[in-house]
Amino acid sequence: MSVATSTAREVTRTVSTGRSKDKSLGSLVFLGALWFSLFFGVMVLLVLIVDTAIEGSPRFDSALITEYGSRVRPESTGFRAGILGSLWLMVFTALFAVPLGIAAALYLEEFADGDRWWNRLIELNLQNLAAVPAIVYGLLAVAVMALMGFGRSGIVLGGAIALALLILPVIIITTREAVRSVPQEIRQGSLALGATVWQTTWRQTLPSAVPGIATGTILGLSRAIGEAAPLIVVGLAGSVRFDPTGVMSEITALPMMIYSLTSNSQEEFRTAASAAIIVLLIMILGLNALAIYIRNKFQKTW
Repeated sequence: MSVATSTAREVTRTVSTGRSKDKSLGSLVFLGALWFSLFFGVMVLLVLIVDTAIEGSPRFDSALITEYGSRVRPESTGFRAGILGSLWLMVFTALFAVPLGIAAALYLEEFADGDRWWNRLIELNLQNLAAVPAIVYGLLAVAVMALMGFGRSGIVLGGAIALALLILPVIIITTREAVRSVPQEIRQGSLALGATVWQTTWRQTLPSAVPGIATGTILGLSRAIGEAAPLIVVGLAGSVRFDPTGVMSEITALPMMIYSLTSNSQEEFRTAASAAIIVLLIMILGLNALAIYIRNKFQKTW
């Protein structure tokens, strides 16, 4: 009995901690390969970031953020229009994608009948949409703009639709996971006290899942802010010399300006593009850091 008990404890400890005393040659080789893969990937990323930062270091000045793009003075060209355009796109992308994504996730998780064929079809399409190339969403946004009667699509509305379609599957999936992590006892207690399913979802389930929903939404937006392929298809300009003024305003975005300048033959433009890459990277890391803070600040342990 004592041998069986000690064996069970050892298995439990191995499963809970992920550690094993197996020191066979195969396990050591496999562990070494895993660590080498992690080290190699991180080192390549660090080398690329450092090389880009060194190349763009001559342009780390205020003009990089406050000035517009200039073909006449490449040494002082700026990305003001691209930065503001990206911020406008993120605001309207969030307005389009977040309410719709959360509502769809709540319906599928709390109200939909999984035995219905159309709900199973939606489930299958959601899994497939998460793996669709980004450029396809740009084509879909152009089609949506055409159906809405807009003759031009290189505007805030067109870019926001493309990016909203891009991150919508991500928001739905992460929201469903956050809602699914809420214990059933909370729902059952609310229903037992006489609340309806809608009241339980709105007042109990959704507030409890807010940390996971916020984290998934911010990570989706951080992916969208660095996308250029759907914006190229939508028709956003590579350079604009004015600030956006509304949802129908023509704009550019920071990834679009970087894409435009990296193909230029002048060294000054490539240096400015390298500096803009670091600015874009800081924006993305800032959104990721915000997601981590929200998760750690409001995460609940059931």
